[in-house]
Amino acid sequence: MNELAPRPEQTPDALRAALAVVDPRRLPEMQRTKDEAFAKAVEWQSLSPVRSWVLVWARAIEIARRPDPAARHARARSNLEHADAATAREALRELSGVLNEAKEAVRV
Repeated sequence: MNELAPRPEQTPDALRAALAVVDPRRLPEMQRTKDEAFAKAVEWQSLSPVRSWVLVWARAIEIARRPDPAARHARARSNLEHADAATAREALRELSGVLNEAKEAVRV
């Protein structure tokens, strides 16, 4: 399997390091959403926002680190608002499939 980086551990530091390799332009977004998740965790007195943040970024990295899912994801996203409704529906179906496959891959 052709991978840009190995699957990282599901810790903030490991996820950040992996994102720096596979999609560094998203690092500011990652930091912003991490800050939001930690603020919600304190406000809600719950770790669920942090767990959600880890899953979202583990899934994003899983897609970005492998060329085939990354290409499928990009193609589907580009067709989501296609003028042809059938093409847009197929894009949504494909995007859902890629996201679900990545989520299953990172769930341990």
